[in-house]
Amino acid sequence: MALSDRAGGPTPLVLSQLQALVRGYAAAVEGGAHPPTHDPARRWFTRLHRDPYVDVWLITWPGDTSTELHDHAGSLGALSVVRGRLTEHRWAYDGRGGGGIVTRELGAGRGAAFPLGHVHDVVNAAGEPAVSVHAYSPPLTAMSYYAVDEAGSLRRTRTVLTDEPEPEPLLETAR
Repeated sequence: MALSDRAGGPTPLVLSQLQALVRGYAAAVEGGAHPPTHDPARRWFTRLHRDPYVDVWLITWPGDTSTELHDHAGSLGALSVVRGRLTEHRWAYDGRGGGGIVTRELGAGRGAAFPLGHVHDVVNAAGEPAVSVHAYSPPLTAMSYYAVDEAGSLRRTRTVLTDEPEPEPLLETAR
């Protein structure tokens, strides 16, 4: 990507550029350029591209798997579903200092973009595997994890330094 195409500030690409990027990679995956691997026991991922401004990941989701409620620290993000169906549960602020979880379904060909501060959990609740492409700008360096407490407030529980969309400690607990 030419420097003139980059955004200013801390995030080299803007959300619309990330959405276009994941749609392009999703089309390449659908066309056979990047064959996904399906592991029936856990999510599988591989990096498709990385440069100083963005990284792109291919992720497969066995049925009945999810991430935890998380953000992408200082990175913007976008995803495009290639096959199957994913559900995104995201924290939405209500304008009165509170908020709650809202849900959207993302089928093949659909996607989502994640601004800074976007807290979500992505789930494959179906019995069939799903495939998605994700991009982060700047490249992913950390993820923070959250819980909704008894009062209905969002609370950060931990932050993990990582350059992968599935930090190793989480993979260990998922097995």
